[in-house]
Amino acid sequence: MYNSKIAGLGFYVPENIVTNDDLSKIMDTNDEWIQERTGIRERRHIIKGQDTTTSMGVKAAKIAIERSGLTSNDIDFIVFATISPDYYFPGPGVALQQQLGMRTVGALDIRNQCSGFVYALSIADQYIKTGMYKNILIVGSEVQSLGLDMTDRGRGVSVIFGDGAGAAVLTREKDLTKGVLSTHLHSEGEHAKELAVLAPGMGGRWVTDILAENNPDDESYFPYMNGQFVFKNAVVRFSEVINEGLQANNLQVSDIDMLIPHQANLRISQFIQKKFGLTDDQVFNNIQQYGNTTAASIPIALTDAWEQGKIKSGDTVVLAAFGSGFTWASAIIKW
Repeated sequence: MYNSKIAGLGFYVPENIVTNDDLSKIMDTNDEWIQERTGIRERRHIIKGQDTTTSMGVKAAKIAIERSGLTSNDIDFIVFATISPDYYFPGPGVALQQQLGMRTVGALDIRNQCSGFVYALSIADQYIKTGMYKNILIVGSEVQSLGLDMTDRGRGVSVIFGDGAGAAVLTREKDLTKGVLSTHLHSEGEHAKELAVLAPGMGGRWVTDILAENNPDDESYFPYMNGQFVFKNAVVRFSEVINEGLQANNLQVSDIDMLIPHQANLRISQFIQKKFGLTDDQVFNNIQQYGNTTAASIPIALTDAWEQGKIKSGDTVVLAAFGSGFTWASAIIKW
């Protein structure tokens, strides 16, 4: 029996910075309104033709693999989390395998939205714990900008999201007091449509329906979010899943050295920080610079915090996410 530990981290964001003022030129919004409600000042959007979900994942993965001291040929398995694949199918895991020049290892695609990276981490952790695989690459990557309604109609959602990718290499750890101590996964499909993109989908309106109707008022293929409902559920589920992880490992809130929440909304993170009585040094946020990058959010923030020296050997790190589905998850890591 092994634990898994994070041996390398990396992230990549496009160079194209889109500020709140930039958005105010194409829709009826402003910097003050966006910052007050989300905390976001700017985000990154790809320039079409220069980056894709897969290519950003590859760039983040190369950094993580190099930092792990391994090579692409040492990777035994890939878990790729995204809701914005390059194609409807196949998923980006196989494209990443090809572009990294890897052996013919398995590639698994995860669609758990904002919780995707923690779900991917949990799956990789189980494979390593059982001894099936030794070194696993997990990636969260998203291109949101090309699928947003960048008009007044979509401003409530479109100002929130950004593009980017993060990656981690997990490997075996024989010391069972270190590495990933536990993961906790949940879902509540009852509220799935409160944050969703409903089309195209085989269960409702497929591409042929959209083309046939050619309806300019059709919003089913743009993200819909019941913002207040999502916020209320998020703060509850964040709290529950963080406490679940602490209790499973006989830890107290005071044992948390760093909480990395999914960067959904700075106001959610601040609510959770206040509820748990955590200091600014115990919670890391970078949504101000990158927006909500969905499955890429946690690995980008985790890498950013580590690069800034905010995570050190021996630290207890908590990852927590909540998102569409509804899905939520946490991971407790001893660095």
